[in-house]
Amino acid sequence: MFTHPVFASLAPPSSSATERGDLKDILTDKFYNMKKLFTLFILLIIVTAAFAKPPKNQYVRIKTIYGECIIRLYNETPQHRDNFIKLAKKGFYNGTLFHRVIQDFMIQGGDPDSKNAKPGIELGNGDVGYTIPAEFRDSLFHKKGVLAAARDDNPKKESSGCQFYIVQGKRLTDTMINKAEKRSGRKIPEWQRAYYRTVGGVPHLDGNYTVYGEVVAGLDMVDLIAAVKKDKNDRPLVDVPMTVEVLSKKECKQMDKLLEL
Repeated sequence: MFTHPVFASLAPPSSSATERGDLKDILTDKFYNMKKLFTLFILLIIVTAAFAKPPKNQYVRIKTIYGECIIRLYNETPQHRDNFIKLAKKGFYNGTLFHRVIQDFMIQGGDPDSKNAKPGIELGNGDVGYTIPAEFRDSLFHKKGVLAAARDDNPKKESSGCQFYIVQGKRLTDTMINKAEKRSGRKIPEWQRAYYRTVGGVPHLDGNYTVYGEVVAGLDMVDLIAAVKKDKNDRPLVDVPMTVEVLSKKECKQMDKLLEL
């Protein structure tokens, strides 16, 4: 039968053409849905990576009857940093004393023999059976508030595996800094001299004892402990026990942000 061309154009499409159109729509929808899922997946990875990213620095908290302080451990001295964290996580320092304090100089602790030590007994000879190789860095110096490793008179200047001190120090004149420079045999750059003049420290220890951290909060605790009454061996007459804990990753990130590191 003859069909007029105008009406022929109005005829419904064949079933095969309709099926092809529906299939195209279905594939298009699936493509866009897959694209959305892929985008969400990428965003999830980015967000997860951001939260999983470790903090830039490690921190520990030392608590005493005179308050507490937070110390940032230097990444430039990884062996000392990791050893301190290892001992702190084990609870090694909990109950040990700040057994040697000298005003305008430093407060020392970490001797395992100081736990439950009887009054008046001289302390400072306890150890963990190993030493740590010296990690001297020209940029790390004995300014007020730094954490440094105690040691005996070994020729390699290796550090005690557990004992440490926190510098109090005092402000110095250029004449005093010059004397310290001669004593240590190390040239003190001007930017460090400026710090010794304005904030204080103990420059004669530079290059002889490893500095591996610094107090970033609670420095007044050091001043209070350094001022206590003590015996002839510089041991406080009233024991000053400590507890040391490693800050969580979340807390470390917060400290990094606070310090703008």
